[in-house]
Amino acid sequence: MADLKQMYRTVMDDNFPETMTITFGDQKLEYKKKAWKLPESDGTLVEKGLRYGENPGQEAALYELSGGNLLLGGCKFITPGRGMVSSLTESQMVQAGKHPGKTNLTDVDNGLNILKYLMDRPCAVILKHNNPCGAAQDDSLEKAYRRADRADRIAAFGGALVVNRALDKATAEAVSKNYLEVVAAPDYEEGALEILTKKKDLRILQIPGIENLASYRSERFVEFKSLVDGGIIVQQSPLNAVTRVEDFKPAVANYKGEEYKVEKAPTKAELENLLFGWCVEQGITSNSVIYVKDFCTVGIGTGEQDRVGVAEIAVFKAYTKHSDLICFDRYGMPIKDFELLVLRGERDGALLDEMRMETLRAKGGLIGSGMISDAFFPFRDGVDVGLREGVTAVCQPGGSARDFEVIEAVNQAKATMVFTGQRCFKH
Repeated sequence: MADLKQMYRTVMDDNFPETMTITFGDQKLEYKKKAWKLPESDGTLVEKGLRYGENPGQEAALYELSGGNLLLGGCKFITPGRGMVSSLTESQMVQAGKHPGKTNLTDVDNGLNILKYLMDRPCAVILKHNNPCGAAQDDSLEKAYRRADRADRIAAFGGALVVNRALDKATAEAVSKNYLEVVAAPDYEEGALEILTKKKDLRILQIPGIENLASYRSERFVEFKSLVDGGIIVQQSPLNAVTRVEDFKPAVANYKGEEYKVEKAPTKAELENLLFGWCVEQGITSNSVIYVKDFCTVGIGTGEQDRVGVAEIAVFKAYTKHSDLICFDRYGMPIKDFELLVLRGERDGALLDEMRMETLRAKGGLIGSGMISDAFFPFRDGVDVGLREGVTAVCQPGGSARDFEVIEAVNQAKATMVFTGQRCFKH
């Protein structure tokens, strides 16, 4: 029988060229392929780029922009010499673990995509499959990491952690208690690496330029989407128009000659929390709805086909994670393991019922949270999902023909809402 584990250890050859040139009319962008000389598990140095693509068996290559300047329609795109993930060197792979695969680096890159809007305070984002499973801001990096991890400690297992401050010893101690594939930071304070390097397979990256991430907010790059027939769709990368609370727009709509507006003005704290959520939303696969509270994600729903469904999934995840966290704090195990012990008669079922009731009373931690949607609610049923769970503030693009009924729903719940005036789909 084939060793199935071996396929994940295999370093794929790739037949992609050392350089690549993309021509836009009479303008050219030049790229060079990245490779690193890193030790494998047996200590052998292997010079190679990406280990493999999204799956073992898929060749992949990473290219860094090395030359050319692109100006299209008055828009100047990112110029060479500003690489971050694409310019990583061996020395910045503080501990390689093994050659990175595509998903390791795209997770880190999407973490940077979120962090560039959240540079004002320590922030930690944990990602899996190119989506955040937990994100939090706090007064210290350790607190931010612990809260991001506790937001969904199940999904965080084997994830990529990206932070916007030098990773200190206290944060390293917290990280060392969990299993991660990647840790990326602008730097590492004294004592932190001594702790982290005890996990030999952990990829520890020092990303150049994280301290300058905010400067990338207004920079566009070219996005490519390859089609099954070999065709390519090219687009500008999106720009987030809401980077301050002052950028939010009042939730106002007109319907049949009557003006509808939100009756309750959002507080400063609500606006700041919604802004945090909207910034996290920039890195989430659409359709998506998320719930945030006190600068931390509570429930994240991603990649669904309908907005009601994704709002419900985010609620379900909030309840699931909340009950699991109660069990883990109380009994040191996931609630699924506790349920199994109850079925075997090794634990009292009343204790399980108690945890479930506690989760129901807290509505999965959603009471007082903010609800963020990456596109408008076409009907009120989507926003009603969150309002029933105790959401007190909503952030959405607005622009639906039925904005008026969404505003009515918010007013009936005595909640508040703001518009962004901008959709942030990410596919």
